[in-house]
Amino acid sequence: MIVALAGKGGAGKTTISATLSRVLARSGRRVVAIDADSNPNLAVALGMRRQAAAAAWLPADLVSRRITAPALVMPVDAVLSRYAVAGPDGVRLLLMGMPEHAEQGCLCGGHATVSALLADLGAEQGIVAIVDMEASPEHLARGTARNADLLLLVAEPYFRSLESVRRQAELAAELPIGRVEVVANKVRSPGDREAIEEFCGRHGLPLAGVIPWSDAVTAADARAVPLVDAGDPGATGVLEAVRQLSERLDASTPV
Repeated sequence: MIVALAGKGGAGKTTISATLSRVLARSGRRVVAIDADSNPNLAVALGMRRQAAAAAWLPADLVSRRITAPALVMPVDAVLSRYAVAGPDGVRLLLMGMPEHAEQGCLCGGHATVSALLADLGAEQGIVAIVDMEASPEHLARGTARNADLLLLVAEPYFRSLESVRRQAELAAELPIGRVEVVANKVRSPGDREAIEEFCGRHGLPLAGVIPWSDAVTAADARAVPLVDAGDPGATGVLEAVRQLSERLDASTPV
């Protein structure tokens, strides 16, 4: 199963991706976390040192160009064995290539590599891939996320975030993505929840989960500590909401 997370910058995609990965792994799932952002931060959010995660970069020469779509030049299990770096709770991390120099040009190779990887990972039984996408809709415009079984659009309860979700939902509808749903994040009040529920109803988008606002999230980020390891009682509501989201994935899609 491939779960991709998208949304406006700062909506909380990386925190949710990392926390969901750890929660799923703790429940016994085989989790591959893919940082598909050219400005990567998923490793730290998972609780890995940047130096250790550096070995997880996916080189552009892992794919060959074909008429239909880019394809891996080696079996996906070999890619995981060679490039994935093990993190806390057994989560395995892979990173999309980032620019090495200014004025390097487009990141076509990185997108092609992730696209080819997801195409083959989708056929692997027993693996849950959590894909942390960048804020830009480029992953959808390029079709990088076309092989996702579920696209979670992370929405904060204010206009610019919801507008970003609306635009990305329209692009996702043109791709063969299995399901597109919304995760409400940083919800402070019943009014916040009602605003996102109204938005989802108006645009025909299922609401997959509601994650409350918590100062514990920003405090853990300031310490560069994963939320699941922070030991902050204030994080209980967030962790419970992510656990419920993980159960929804299990209940709705066979793996």
